[in-house]
Amino acid sequence: MMYYEDLAEMYVGDDVSPDFYGWVFPKCDHVAVGTGTVTHKGDIKKFQEATRNRARDKILGGKIIRVEAHPIPEHPRPRRLLGRVALVGDAAGYVTRCSGEGRMCAEAIVEGSENGKRMKVFYRSNPAREAFVEMCADEYVQKMTFDSYLYKRVAPGNPLEDLKLAVNTIGSLVRANALSREMEKLSV
Repeated sequence: MMYYEDLAEMYVGDDVSPDFYGWVFPKCDHVAVGTGTVTHKGDIKKFQEATRNRARDKILGGKIIRVEAHPIPEHPRPRRLLGRVALVGDAAGYVTRCSGEGRMCAEAIVEGSENGKRMKVFYRSNPAREAFVEMCADEYVQKMTFDSYLYKRVAPGNPLEDLKLAVNTIGSLVRANALSREMEKLSV
């Protein structure tokens, strides 16, 4: 628990979830180690084990108090759309598919991005996921995420730090694309 007093971790990759991520979140006197998936619910135990394996060195000596799987409660936000910005899923307070807003938003994004040709997405490949992990290693990102999680509201940002984050994220995506091309050469 001491390691996670001021820290939450996220793990991405097909071993922990093919469509979401694994996590270690601090609680009052323990940590929650979990994973999420929409498309492979039958494999949830395998993904949970993989997440525990990823955090193994940091949770060494701990014991499993309870293993459970359930949907996270929903608290829909009264305002989910403003101009070209739409909140969906967790950000909108939804966790389960109930209104179709995620699909409608995704369809609009696909159409507006010319079927994804004009858009970069972090979860499109393992190298892109690595770019996401690199971004998450940034201390500013960790502080903003942790403060927002801890206080259950979006933490106010720093414009200069936000600009630095944008530049670093673009660099991470460029490196991910280069790595992806090199990986393709090796696999041919």
